[in-house]
Amino acid sequence: MKHLVIGGIAPFTTVDFPGRLAAVLFCQGCESKCIYCHNQHLRPTTSPDVIEWENVKAFINERKGLLDGVVFSGGEPLLQEAIYEAVQEVREMGFEIALHTSGINPKRLEMLLPFIDWVGLDVKLPLENYEEKSGIPEDSIKESLRILLETEIDFETRTTLDPRILDDSSVLNIAESLSKLGVRRYVLQEYRPIGDKNEPTIQERTSFFENKELMNKLSELFEWFEVRRA
Repeated sequence: MKHLVIGGIAPFTTVDFPGRLAAVLFCQGCESKCIYCHNQHLRPTTSPDVIEWENVKAFINERKGLLDGVVFSGGEPLLQEAIYEAVQEVREMGFEIALHTSGINPKRLEMLLPFIDWVGLDVKLPLENYEEKSGIPEDSIKESLRILLETEIDFETRTTLDPRILDDSSVLNIAESLSKLGVRRYVLQEYRPIGDKNEPTIQERTSFFENKELMNKLSELFEWFEVRRA
């Protein structure tokens, strides 16, 4: 049996799984083309720095009674077939499970949902030009959204605000599309610098939040709207 390939672990988080104290497992491999990615080293499917799954389980097991949950993040967790067995193993240890995903594999997402307590779905761009700029087929993100909405699992959609690929109108476009589909929870995440010489200035990164008209429109579209600043 193939084991889940893990490229890193964050031993403690209070923000990646709302309402829970959790550890984060960063799954190796990602096919998205996000230029703002903080985990570039996780993009390849293999790495000399991967952590053996048995060591990952031992790490998690030692935190029984200290943590509420475990987050499967990435990279992109849904790229690996072994995610199914890994999630069940961790759940059987007594932990709640969160999944961070780009929605790239709706079938695998649907298969996993009975074992998941919370999902963070990244919506990177306006849906009509999704594949061109993200590498993720538009149909995949729409199908993943449909699955999450129909199962009524606790989830949020979130967009990272990189001004090189988004402006105020495209952010509003994303939000209106999600609202029409029935999404109730939406989060805007401020771009965090990654050391790229061409990355946006602080003024460019924060300009979205200074547009009060935009912020007000977004808050009216959703039952729950949040801004997460870097």
